Amino acid sequence: MAGSYFLTTAIDYVNSAPHLGHAYEKVLADFFARYQRSLEHDVLFLTGVDEHGQKVQQSAQREGVDPQVFSDQMSAQFQRLHKSLGVESSHFVRTTDAHHKKIVREWLQRLHDKGEIFFQEYEGYYSVRQEQFVTEKDKVDGQWPEIFGEVIQTKEPNYYFRLEPYRQRLLRHLEENPGFVVPSFRRKELLGALSEPLADLCISRPKSRLTWGIPLPFNEDYVTYVWFDALVNYYSFASVKGTLRWPPDLQIIGKDILIPAHGVYWTIMLLALDLALPKHLLVHGFWTNSGAKISKSNAKSLVDPVPYVEKFGPDALRYFVLREMVLGQDADFSDERFETRYTGDLGKKLGNLIQRTLSMIGRYREGRIPNYDGFHITPEDAELRSDAVVEEYRRAMDEFAPHLALQAVWSFVAKANEYVEVTAPFKLAKDPAQAKRLDAVLALLAETVRRLSVLVQAALPFTAEKIRAQLQLPTGTRQAGGSPLWQLPAGPCHRQAGNHFSSHRG
Repeated sequence: MAGSYFLTTAIDYVNSAPHLGHAYEKVLADFFARYQRSLEHDVLFLTGVDEHGQKVQQSAQREGVDPQVFSDQMSAQFQRLHKSLGVESSHFVRTTDAHHKKIVREWLQRLHDKGEIFFQEYEGYYSVRQEQFVTEKDKVDGQWPEIFGEVIQTKEPNYYFRLEPYRQRLLRHLEENPGFVVPSFRRKELLGALSEPLADLCISRPKSRLTWGIPLPFNEDYVTYVWFDALVNYYSFASVKGTLRWPPDLQIIGKDILIPAHGVYWTIMLLALDLALPKHLLVHGFWTNSGAKISKSNAKSLVDPVPYVEKFGPDALRYFVLREMVLGQDADFSDERFETRYTGDLGKKLGNLIQRTLSMIGRYREGRIPNYDGFHITPEDAELRSDAVVEEYRRAMDEFAPHLALQAVWSFVAKANEYVEVTAPFKLAKDPAQAKRLDAVLALLAETVRRLSVLVQAALPFTAEKIRAQLQLPTGTRQAGGSPLWQLPAGPCHRQAGNHFSSHRG
């Protein structure tokens, strides 16, 4: 292996079924994980679910089942979705895991021993939806934002974690590491949040109103605040064969949990424990459904990814969400937009190129890829043989811009389809004197399809495998660039080549 790479996603709350937003984040992480594997890196990829807290306890009560039974059932739904989408994580995190609970209690005890956790009574406002205390300054135009849901007044004693002593250290880290938060405008938002003193974080809930959580090691009458519990998962599961891998290279989160959860709470937890901060926090936007924000609180807005996977296949949904969302910005889902990407980019462009190439090899060369050694290279050939697409793809990946990486690949697909029109193999086949030229054209097209199988494998893993199987090449992850262009050997390929995206499934 050339090196290692460690990435994580946010873990999803199991109080309700997964929707398109959950699917997108996991596909995005899987996309980066597959790309890093193609660079021969040993990848640790963590994703999973957050199973503790008041909302889970309440959902279990409504269902009339034990919270653990409820969590088991809901966790299974998320695991099935990941599998259906081809999300290949190294470990599926569950915060009910005994090892995780042990690490959470260890962290709490260490912070308590350092004097960073103290006990006091609080009187003020509490957001039921976010399971956190809020203040008047959290209001917008005198009203509680929708994200907080119901806000109630409460009075109770709890344990608190000191944040303010670490604010300046965190600010210095942001100034010295401008690429810490991606995209850059999210970094500016975090800097703004850190411009004023930070209130202490309540890290406990009394068992008198919440029992479904990890008990504090220094007072068993309290359980751990669900966010503190959940954030520790990145560390508690960060071992490979007993060896801790730290810090993460990439942590992928939604814009709603940058401030304060990951940008403030998580980073200060690490600073207080003298642990290195992650190299990058990658912050993506929200999905809307024909203009309406997709959220659990708005049932009509929810998009269930499962029917789309069942009808169109996993790669169709993977491609759509990766291509449509400009990283950091919001993106809109609609059946019309989905159909356009499916029939246009996947069917008429990529699918048509693969089908035409393999069909012509089957028709004109009895299913055998010609030997191309010693052929004269025309300007059209040279353009298709260029490594520019690989360079552009890798540059976009280095900038965490999947939509630009895929845009570069589909520009190459368009170029290959244009090459078919310009060289006209169907005309060359009618002239015996052009046999060697036809060999060169078909060989180059076959090699182009092979290269595409490498370039699309992170986004379209199932399609990439099918392409390589049709070319009778070894399946599995291939290097994304850096290897010689001409690797495809002369020899047989499967003669029956259908368009993978020409008709709906199911």
